[in-house]
Amino acid sequence: MSLIFEKQIQVTEQHIDGNNHVNNVQYVHWVEEIAGEHWDFVKHKTEFSEFAWMLLDHHIQYKKQVYLNDIITIKTYPKAPEGIRQPRKVEFYCNDQLVVDSNTLWVLVDVDTQRIKRLESDWLDKL
Repeated sequence: MSLIFEKQIQVTEQHIDGNNHVNNVQYVHWVEEIAGEHWDFVKHKTEFSEFAWMLLDHHIQYKKQVYLNDIITIKTYPKAPEGIRQPRKVEFYCNDQLVVDSNTLWVLVDVDTQRIKRLESDWLDKL
């Protein structure tokens, strides 16, 4: 299975800010949303299906503006774990051009105990 997960979104009025382009905060929302959707898609293949991801760190670079009715393709994938941290890349494309680039760090949390789960360095190979 490919670790890349993607979806498309058409930009609507609710995504637009006073400058008539997609609001920067909207991208942050989409980063969290697609990470959650990707986890929901693959978690049944892991022993951690009852665990949840918590965002620790977020870096985002805005490269181009996106406007009303544009179609955005969002691609995300996890990178190799770094100790307890799980890096994730999220890329936003419009007309085949990278418009927003995001790197995030997450930790996997046991929902019942609220303890962070350290994952094996090769855990992604099992997906």
